[in-house]
Amino acid sequence: MQTFKTGVEYHFYHALGLLLIGVLSFYMPSGLLNWSAFFLGIGIVIFSGSLYLLTMTGIRWIGAITPIGGLSFIVGWVFLF
Repeated sequence: MQTFKTGVEYHFYHALGLLLIGVLSFYMPSGLLNWSAFFLGIGIVIFSGSLYLLTMTGIRWIGAITPIGGLSFIVGWVFLF
């Protein structure tokens, strides 16, 4: 249950980040904001998605791709800042 909770928590915070990027891009469009949104979206799918699959299926090797999603989150936030 803790693993699923972690996936939901990161999903929530990064979805808020995507909303922030949407508001910012309305007022000051930028290619970097587009890349930031792309990497945050990919991070949500890979990081949270892998944790969701791990908890629902019990297949342990799916957890090995979770750090790729974490790296995508970092790249997305770097592009934002």
